[in-house]
Amino acid sequence: MDHRQQHMENVRSVLTTAIYPIQYVINLPAGIGEWLTDSLSSRQTLLDQNNSLRSQQFLYDTQLQKLDALAAENMRLRALLDSSIKVNDRVLIAELLSVDMRPFSQQVVISKGSRNGVYRGQPILDASGILGQVVHVSPFNSTAMLITDPSHALPVQVNRSGQRAIAVGTGESNRLELPHLPNNADIEVGDLLVTSGLGGRFPPGYPAARVTVVTRNPGQPFAEVQAEPTGKLESAREVLLVWNNPPEAADQKRAAITDENNEETAP
Repeated sequence: MDHRQQHMENVRSVLTTAIYPIQYVINLPAGIGEWLTDSLSSRQTLLDQNNSLRSQQFLYDTQLQKLDALAAENMRLRALLDSSIKVNDRVLIAELLSVDMRPFSQQVVISKGSRNGVYRGQPILDASGILGQVVHVSPFNSTAMLITDPSHALPVQVNRSGQRAIAVGTGESNRLELPHLPNNADIEVGDLLVTSGLGGRFPPGYPAARVTVVTRNPGQPFAEVQAEPTGKLESAREVLLVWNNPPEAADQKRAAITDENNEETAP
């Protein structure tokens, strides 16, 4: 009858209101337990997520640095390829394995050797200018002498006037000397020195250095001239090997000249 007529609804409401504090007290421990469980679980979850995100960030940062390095390497290789177009000869890119920049021995070891066709006397370049030449060859790597080595001499000429000279290494990576230039030589500070091609070892017309000091002393027969290499001797990581005048071609040329001379002198 109460279910149908709802006569006891008011009494039920009063009783429910009266016993609510008792129910709250009874359910309080369980509620506190659930709250602590949820709080600790959420905190641990946040800590785990934080550690995971930190690890991902570290990984992404490392990958980003690698991508930056690859982008820089790509730019260097593009510059080298652009310089190979200027050289107009057979070329090969090699990496630097070690660098010896001591004052009395400025040499580098590159990653290409005789199995790649590298030969003694072969010029090496970078995107900015002449670096040096190969002095020792092994099957898997080679040693090259830089143009700043004290025992190295490079035939050059002033790009503006055509004045020829010899650029000699000083043992310093940023300085070359041009000895035995007369005081009236047509050379000025800022002039670009390019390879003259004399001797046939270096390709002609390739940048080598830029004049930084010209001192003319009337009491001396020669001017004091210094220049700074255009090649990045201290920061280059890849170099360009140029097949400008390999030994085989030189031997064939000498043989052809000899044959012509023999034919001319034959009765």
